[in-house]
Amino acid sequence: MIDNINELRTFIVAAQQGSFTKAAAKLGVSTSALSHTIRKLEDQLKLKLFNRTTRSVATTEAGEKLFQNLLPLFESIEDNLNALSSFRDTLKGKLRINGNDHAFLCVLWDKLMTFMERYPEVELELISDLKFIDIVSSRFDAGIRLGGDVDQDMVAVKLSEKMQMGVFATPSYLTQYGTPQKVEDLLNHQCICNKIPSSDGIMPWEFRQQKSQNGIVKFHPKGNLVLNSSQIIHRAILSGKGLAWLPVDWIKDELDTGKLIEVLKDQAIEYEGYYLYYPSRRQNSPLFKALVDMLKI
Repeated sequence: MIDNINELRTFIVAAQQGSFTKAAAKLGVSTSALSHTIRKLEDQLKLKLFNRTTRSVATTEAGEKLFQNLLPLFESIEDNLNALSSFRDTLKGKLRINGNDHAFLCVLWDKLMTFMERYPEVELELISDLKFIDIVSSRFDAGIRLGGDVDQDMVAVKLSEKMQMGVFATPSYLTQYGTPQKVEDLLNHQCICNKIPSSDGIMPWEFRQQKSQNGIVKFHPKGNLVLNSSQIIHRAILSGKGLAWLPVDWIKDELDTGKLIEVLKDQAIEYEGYYLYYPSRRQNSPLFKALVDMLKI
C-alpha cells in the first residue's frame, strides 16, 4: 500500500525530467527530500524504479512500466481538474509541443499567440527541433511534422496547406557567379548546407523532374558553410554566401522586395502540409481540444 499519492506524483515528475535535481526544482522541494521520497516508494513496492548515475537517472524496466501505466491516469485527473476552469470562462494547464522553426514562426505563430491571449492561464511550451522524435517517450503532448502518416494510436490533424520549396540567392551573388539553369548547374555553386541532426549528414535538396519526366531529383549540396538552423541559413543567404534551399514563405518578404531571387523555379517541389499528431487519449482534454480547434484548418 502506498502511504501518500504524492509519492507517485513525485515519481512521475522524476521520470519525466530524467533528473532528480530538475524534478526537485519543478516540485519546489530539495533534491535530498525528493530522493528520500523515491527511496521510500521503492521500499514500499520492493522494486528498483530508477538507475542512478552522478549526472542523471533513468527508469528501470519496472519503473518505465509503472510510469507508462500511471501517466494517463494522472493526466486524466489533471484534465478533469483543469476542465473545472470552464466554469470561470477560461482554461488552465500546460501543453508541451514539439515542432520546428518554420512551423512555429511561419505557419502557426499568429494562431499560437491568439491562443495564449484567449487563455492567459495556460502555459505553452514550444520546443523547436529539426529531428523527428518520439513525442510520448520525450513527454510531449503533441508534435508537428509534414504529412499525415502517423503511428497506431496517434491522431493527425491538418494544420497547413502544401509547403512550397525553392532555391534562393541574392542578386549580387547571381551576378558574380551566374544563374543555374538546371539542377546539375548547382555543382558549380556554393550551396549553404543544412545538417541533419539524426544522422549528422547533409540534407539533400529535392526537385521535380523536368516536364517530360516524372519523379523526384535528389541533389546532394556541397559548400563551405554547413548550418543546422533555418534562421541562420536565412541570414547566410542574405549575406551573399551562396544558394540555399528553403520553404518559400520563409523568405517571402525578401522575394517581394527583390533582396532574394528564386532560381530553378520550374523544378521546385512542394510537400504535403503540416499536421499536429498526438496520442488518441489526449482527445479527452478540454485544454487540448481548444488548442486543436485553434490550430487546425
